[in-house]
Amino acid sequence: MKLKYYLLLFGLTLFLSCTNEDRNEIDLAGSWSFQIDSLDIGIGEKWYQKKLQDSIMLPGSMAEYDKGKEITVNTIWTGNMWNDSAWYSSPKMAQYRKKGNVKVPFWLSPKKVYYGPAWYAKKVSIPENWNQQRIGLFLERAHWETTVWVDDQKVGSKNTLATPHRYDLTKALSPGDHIITVRIDNRIKEVDVGRDAHSISDNTQTNWNGVVGQIKLTTDPKIALGIAQLYPDVDGKKVLIKGKLEVLGELPKKVRITAQATSHQNKESLPTLSQELSVLNDGSFEMVYSMGSSPELWEEFSPNLYTMNLQLKQDGEVDEKNIVFGMREFKVDGKRFGINGRPVFLRGTLESCIFPLTGYPPTDVESWKRIFNIIQDHGLNHMRFHSWCPPEAAFTAADELGVYLQVEASAWTTIGDGEPIDDWIYREAENIIENYGNHPSFVMMAYGNEPSGENQNEYLKKFVHHMKELDNRHLYTGGAGWPLLDNLDFYNHKGPRIQGWAEELNSVINARPPQTVFDYKKLIQETPMPYVSHEMGQWCVYPNFKEMPKYKGVLQPKNFEIFKESLEANHLGHLADSLLLASGKLQVLCYKADIEAALRTKDMAGFQLLDLHDFPGQGTALVGVLDAFWDEKGYVRPEEFKQFCGETVPLVRLHKRIFMNDEALNASVEVAHYGKKPLNDIAPTWTLTSKIGEVFAQGSFPKINIPIGNGFQLGKISVDLEKADNAQKLVLTVRVGSHENNWDIWVYPAKKEPIANKLEMRVVSKLDTDTIDYLEKGGKVLLHIDKGDVAIEKGGDIGVGFSSIFWNTSWTNGQKPHTLGILCNPEHPAFADFPTEYHSNWQWWDAMSHSSVMILDDLTPEIKPIVRVVDDWFENRRTALVFEAKVGKGKLLISGVDLHSEMENRPEARQLLYSLTKYVASSAFDPKVSLEIKEIKDLFTY
Repeated sequence: MKLKYYLLLFGLTLFLSCTNEDRNEIDLAGSWSFQIDSLDIGIGEKWYQKKLQDSIMLPGSMAEYDKGKEITVNTIWTGNMWNDSAWYSSPKMAQYRKKGNVKVPFWLSPKKVYYGPAWYAKKVSIPENWNQQRIGLFLERAHWETTVWVDDQKVGSKNTLATPHRYDLTKALSPGDHIITVRIDNRIKEVDVGRDAHSISDNTQTNWNGVVGQIKLTTDPKIALGIAQLYPDVDGKKVLIKGKLEVLGELPKKVRITAQATSHQNKESLPTLSQELSVLNDGSFEMVYSMGSSPELWEEFSPNLYTMNLQLKQDGEVDEKNIVFGMREFKVDGKRFGINGRPVFLRGTLESCIFPLTGYPPTDVESWKRIFNIIQDHGLNHMRFHSWCPPEAAFTAADELGVYLQVEASAWTTIGDGEPIDDWIYREAENIIENYGNHPSFVMMAYGNEPSGENQNEYLKKFVHHMKELDNRHLYTGGAGWPLLDNLDFYNHKGPRIQGWAEELNSVINARPPQTVFDYKKLIQETPMPYVSHEMGQWCVYPNFKEMPKYKGVLQPKNFEIFKESLEANHLGHLADSLLLASGKLQVLCYKADIEAALRTKDMAGFQLLDLHDFPGQGTALVGVLDAFWDEKGYVRPEEFKQFCGETVPLVRLHKRIFMNDEALNASVEVAHYGKKPLNDIAPTWTLTSKIGEVFAQGSFPKINIPIGNGFQLGKISVDLEKADNAQKLVLTVRVGSHENNWDIWVYPAKKEPIANKLEMRVVSKLDTDTIDYLEKGGKVLLHIDKGDVAIEKGGDIGVGFSSIFWNTSWTNGQKPHTLGILCNPEHPAFADFPTEYHSNWQWWDAMSHSSVMILDDLTPEIKPIVRVVDDWFENRRTALVFEAKVGKGKLLISGVDLHSEMENRPEARQLLYSLTKYVASSAFDPKVSLEIKEIKDLFTY
């Protein structure tokens, strides 16, 4: 209540200040009359002539002020559900469909929802000195269709999503009191941008109703400066200024325009240029401004900015406009991008309009600076706005920090069929250019995401041609994702990824043994333009339940509540943090493999991650190393991530990561360097160290000058591993100047020491009658099963791979893998000869590729698996890869890993078998929990 009181007081103060006769604008922020029009009767009943029955604060949304309806099973969402629709029928979800306990698992839950028209009205007092002025209404970001009345006079309607709604109220407003009424409708009507488009979808920002950012009345002289676009010419050291007049009355044939640029860096002003210019019939004019002999250029390492002051003096009145711009040329250079003649590699992430506190994007610069600083700390220099375009503040922040932006015309839909959306996208894109085109950070543009429609190719080819003709300051592609057209500036496609949609266990990371050799050379060579990887990554992590208290705004983590309750119901609640950290380490490993493969690819143009932070919708896609608030989760620091994702990244090509100690480690070393300048006179070094940091081997390469680009060879490493006389992990680190990167490898003894007491135990692959008899009489047994032996209902249908889950199992309709790696205690004696961390690392690739997961839900919770498998958070089953139990008088260790097939080609399997066998044969093998033999047999198909 106190907050609302201060907001009302603030609004009243602003309103009173608006009566000042000297002001040339009136701030309309504050209290507005309000009424929901759920029956859509307001126009017919002329609500613009009536007193609205409620009130609300603007800027803001209905949900922020508790306007709307509670979520029910009958809520009609803006967003497709795909496989999530099972929520409506699943017996498991029945408790979450009950009134008072409605919880959906597929995205964050708004406290209130409303789709339809709502009315907002405000009384304004127009000063006498505005009588001869042009008056405009400015709504910075409305969602999304607005219709405006002044008193009982309809002014017009607008339905842009990406840009301010501007209305000319000159003819409707005279000095004195008036009522401005705005009807806002957030339904999808004749213009369908797509229910999953991030510009409107409940998957991300919510389909909110309201206005955010600046809301104001403005005045301009009768003859004023309207749109002004600045076209930098870096080579010519000049700027072409294309302007347009806005007039009340007759258009002048000539005007005098004065221009002056001022540097943001040194605050120095360049010479003033004053010219009398001819005005064309549409009010347009042009002039060229010289930037001097050495203008400061804008790019990621030196985001130098200027402000161009334009003044128009006409009929005794002065109008001026200040435009921030940068001197930069972002263009195609063969198969790469170049900024002012220097090669650029885009290291990007998506921003999908994810703002859980408000449900809409911020309109202040500092909020965006925080986000851009975070991505830069992680080594990124680029952001793609998936099927939406951010407010002005995002461009301003990116300008100041040196971040390259790809924006999109607000759609993810079917195009080219002659529906209203076809023309609307052109208007949306043109409005984006008109409003944000001067920002140097705005370098790339697409229609939107992953188009559909039989005529999409023809439509997008014309769209790209049109946009190139309209404004050559930016590079254009048709759709993010596809198609490949011959007139694109760049190709944004999913090919260069180590896991793709529907690849399941046949992907690079899941089907090929651990190595760092592969790249995407063939794809790049076949593509006649810069190739940017589309939505790379999508690697999931277990939910971080500790972030739940952060959701103090319009969105609630009801999906997290479902997952947490499920975990606790299955006696696993105490492991929540461990599941997060273990799966998080695997997630980072997957992102590292993805990113390094891109950096190894000569002349690849860049990548766009999905995502550095979590995506809360589409089934709940926890794909970020950061949460939805851009905060760390605790398993990777920015500087660690930047080692393999920064401007300079050392790289090695290893044909394998598992070695025997009678082999040599051989690696070729290279570097991807996209810094501001070449690295000259650099002497790269390398070390191979043990777990405790002892140097196993080390060396250096000859001094070298490293140009900007990738694929530059530094030398080769060859290390005899003979002195690694015990199983161990070694870390290979390469340093190039101040930059370093590292890779884990494992070395196992080629000749193993005999296992004491091995004859006092059995190692079997089937639990046959003889083995059961031996076990129940007091024998010790290691059972390592065949793939396919686990009963379907006990885990036989769980798709196990090495990698983390891709996107999520819900929206991918159960694509494999279904698991998030392992969780174990590395100090357990079972791992005495199989060194491991508590999480998956590359030495587990073989085991995960030859394993079956066992569900222990029907067994006592006292069973504590030696190796747990981190299950899909939609299931939260007690899944195990290795566990032990007493059976009769005997002791049994069960491994879901096949440790007998093709062992000659599986050094990790041989080593794991040795370590488990040694453990079972030892006195340390002493299971505490007893199980009946029937409980064990029920796990299997035989």
